[in-house]
Amino acid sequence: MEEYGRDPCPWRIVDDCGGAFTMGILGGGVFQAIKGFRNAPMGVQHRLRGSVNAVRVRAPQIGGSFAVWGGLFSTIDCGLVRVRGKEDPWNFITSGALTGAVLASRSGPLAMMGSATMGGILLALIEGFGILLTRYTAQQFQNPNPFAEDPSQLSPKDGPNSAGYPGYRQYQ
Repeated sequence: MEEYGRDPCPWRIVDDCGGAFTMGILGGGVFQAIKGFRNAPMGVQHRLRGSVNAVRVRAPQIGGSFAVWGGLFSTIDCGLVRVRGKEDPWNFITSGALTGAVLASRSGPLAMMGSATMGGILLALIEGFGILLTRYTAQQFQNPNPFAEDPSQLSPKDGPNSAGYPGYRQYQ
């Protein structure tokens, strides 16, 4: 199963790092803005200043963490495509599990196993949902068979005029 519209592997890693960094900056920025606003002292000016300060300090760190995850995931995915010679959902699931394991490697083998399990399950759910959505939309937009209910396409013995014209056959 080949995904159309994906870049070749060396450029895919760069694109995924940039996209993950952007997603981390934006999502982390929103989260840190709310957190900084809630944790600042009373007063609108103090709360806005706390919100801006929290975004300034933490959003780049979160974006960097997302970029590391995205780059490692894409690198492992490209390696699996090269080793296995095909691009299928198992590459994504395995890449998620291996990325979780590598990022948790400093915490020991138990943490590695837990992170690998969670990474594999998360990517399996995402990939499975994507496959189901693709199949559902493909079925939804299929053209119906225009001759399915047309009585002129029935065989002579099943047709409405079969009793009156026993030797009559319609051209197909």
